Amino acid sequence: MVVPEGFVVPPWYLLVPVVVILGGVIALLWALEPPVTDRTVLSFAPWMLFGSSLHVLYKLDAFPATIEPLFSAPMVYAVTAVVAGLAWIVAIFLHVGGLQPTIARFVGISGTAFFTVFAMFAIFQSIELGTFAPFWPVVSVIVAGILTAIAWLVLGLWFTDVAATTGMTGALVVFGHTLDGVSTAVGYDVLGASENVPLSLLILEAGKALPTAGVIGAGWLFVLVKVGLAMVILGLFREYVEERPRQARTLLALVAAVGLGPAVHNTLLFMVG
Repeated sequence: MVVPEGFVVPPWYLLVPVVVILGGVIALLWALEPPVTDRTVLSFAPWMLFGSSLHVLYKLDAFPATIEPLFSAPMVYAVTAVVAGLAWIVAIFLHVGGLQPTIARFVGISGTAFFTVFAMFAIFQSIELGTFAPFWPVVSVIVAGILTAIAWLVLGLWFTDVAATTGMTGALVVFGHTLDGVSTAVGYDVLGASENVPLSLLILEAGKALPTAGVIGAGWLFVLVKVGLAMVILGLFREYVEERPRQARTLLALVAAVGLGPAVHNTLLFMVG
């Protein structure tokens, strides 16, 4: 099994409406055919963070019991997609009506606002409880930024066409998965956090079995795998981005979300918990 433990299926009266609404949002976006560029993908990065903040609040028991299952995994992904998709639709109509200069601007600003409100709620709650601990999360972000810069430099020097073609979308993919790797390594080696994804746990245990574990910990192998995997994916997507940029960037945005979402979840949870 590669599915994380703790997946919760909400009651049908919550599940069905969300699935129906999500299907409607996807269908409407399919009909509208909005452009998907580097700016579009970057504008959705705050929405990926928003979804992470919702799940962190779920783990902090911040939601009423009646709606709490909506923010469990994997339901929180659908809820986030619904809200972000609706924001995208609103942005399209505002742009067509001349009320917004670009679609990406409204999507990015609204996503940032949503994430900021919910993340600050979690932080304020942790400050009141005396559990606020930002040191290692901040270290994780800094280290991930440095490693991303190095990885992107490698792509730029030896695989110039990959970096130039995937652009900022590719950089977001690399950063998201690098931060996921670093935050997981910090949690596993430093903070004593457990890992629920069987495949990730297998890699961490492999790193723990190496002679270097006593010196630099077990998580470095997981970081290496995550960074390498992100770069390989970008290499495989290069031609696809050239031939069908809209579809390819949409898929790369999902790849970025798979890394950035869990990464920010780890970082924010370690900070407040």
